[in-house]
Amino acid sequence: MVGLMTITMKMVDLMTLGANWQPKLFGIRVTTGLKMVDIMAINIGCQLAAKSYLGIGISCRTNNMTTGGVSVKTSSASLSMWMLGSSHERDAAVAREALEQGDTNFKALVEIFVGRKSSHIALIKQAYQKNYGRQLDQDIVRIEPPHPFQKILVAISTSHKAHRADVSQHIAKCDARRLFETGEGSSGTIEETVVLEIFSKRTISQLKLTFSCYKHIYGHDYTKSLKRGNSTAFEDALKMVVKCILNPPNYYAKTLYVSIKGKTVNKGSLVARVIVSRAEVDMDEIQKIFRRKYGMELREAISESIPSGDYRDFLVDLASKTTTAQTISS
Repeated sequence: MVGLMTITMKMVDLMTLGANWQPKLFGIRVTTGLKMVDIMAINIGCQLAAKSYLGIGISCRTNNMTTGGVSVKTSSASLSMWMLGSSHERDAAVAREALEQGDTNFKALVEIFVGRKSSHIALIKQAYQKNYGRQLDQDIVRIEPPHPFQKILVAISTSHKAHRADVSQHIAKCDARRLFETGEGSSGTIEETVVLEIFSKRTISQLKLTFSCYKHIYGHDYTKSLKRGNSTAFEDALKMVVKCILNPPNYYAKTLYVSIKGKTVNKGSLVARVIVSRAEVDMDEIQKIFRRKYGMELREAISESIPSGDYRDFLVDLASKTTTAQTISS
């Protein structure tokens, strides 16, 4: 790991962030031994320095590492992540951070593997290897101690390698019946091997059709069969994954609400991860669902929860985006 690198600051055009938005943001060009990277940093009255082990992040030197409960590191990391050259670079950075935490952030990993097209997952893996010199799949397999989410992630990662674009109604119905027969149609807990086999062989679009067929055939969502008092850790993990597959906007609206209104230690980081990852995908739909379910605008909820400042303005602006096309999601 090399030391802190010299950086040069300049003002940049912020029209893409909204004509009425006036944050104090600066463009930064960081030169490493390998490449030059353009990132963004927020002007919060502290000295800025590049986080050299990433080659793309930033950190801040200040005597006050928090501002109203939002850490300087969190705000800087979120802004720099948003300004990475591509969405797959951002996802690779999120995946690395999720794996480096003391308790692996399986939720962040699931959101990546479920919410991105197979072609995008391939680019994420390439970026991960290029930036960190490691294989993303291998890092997931090596997670210790073993976890139910880990099994599901390995299966979904395997399915992405097939690159099958078409979906089959016949396969969906057959898989729905298998899920029923090995789940609520049996006397015991669900058979993990059957679920993992299906997840490893079907695309996210095919799985979504399977769960739709399940509801049509049996009259309720598949997740209902997992809401039992004696559910296993695998079933609890599976429930979260299925919800993310079935209705991403609804899933993310709830995730944002819980993060904003809950007593999470680092709510700014959780909110930023979701908003940055969905800003170009389905943020308009998330806004509608958030408004309908919780009776308030998403931007208002963020403004009430996160202290005022450029960082909050940045998140509010992204949360107010209107999506024109879903280009990187399944």
